[in-house]
Amino acid sequence: MPRRLLCSLVAIGLFAHAWEAHAQTQTDESRWAIDLGVGIQPSINGNVNSGVIGVLQGQAAAILPHSYGEVYGTGVDFRFGGGYSLNEVTELRGMFIYQSSDADLVRLGDIGPSSLYAQYSDYKSLALDVGYRRYVPISIRNLRVYGEGTIGLGFIDRINVQFAAPQSNAIFNQTDFYDGTATFTLGVNAGILFRVAEHVDFNAQLGLRHLSGLSDVDQLVGTGLQDINNDSGRLTFPIIVGIRYRFK
Repeated sequence: MPRRLLCSLVAIGLFAHAWEAHAQTQTDESRWAIDLGVGIQPSINGNVNSGVIGVLQGQAAAILPHSYGEVYGTGVDFRFGGGYSLNEVTELRGMFIYQSSDADLVRLGDIGPSSLYAQYSDYKSLALDVGYRRYVPISIRNLRVYGEGTIGLGFIDRINVQFAAPQSNAIFNQTDFYDGTATFTLGVNAGILFRVAEHVDFNAQLGLRHLSGLSDVDQLVGTGLQDINNDSGRLTFPIIVGIRYRFK
């Protein structure tokens, strides 16, 4: 009897100790974290405009294709969001992503007897990406490795264009060339978190991110140039660094 009682007391003691540790973990370690990041998104494919032939301003025009990289370069990517841990290795994510890129002057093609140049307005977009992250169990202290998938919705600001045909002595604007566009996003990422303080991690991430295409150009309907947005879906290679704060 004393032996059975002793075993019972030991079992109760172990259970109480485990519960106390669990309760302390729940109190000291919140499941929530916030993230701040900045980086670049080099374009892999996708064209601001496709190659088309038609009529522009009453003259025959031949438009050459131009990639996002040729027109906008890499641009800057700002991120703010957070995550909720489901357990030690899985997490639900939400991230606001703002992109901004300045446009370069490009030779767009030819119109009548003249070369046609174009100055696009800046590229700006805001999206909310949500996703699922999974951490890889490793034994390196203060380092975590992860992979994640994301899906989201966003909005691309309208894009205006100023055209110039020097040999024809003509300059003309196309406001709302691309109207503001709702866009669908899809991405995969891999990265590391390195603890730099008790509740702060440094984050470095690489990935692939796809944005759906730009809106139709209404004023080009019936000119033969209406397919100018055909290849305007964009695939980028985000390179991001940032800071994560884990709540107590």
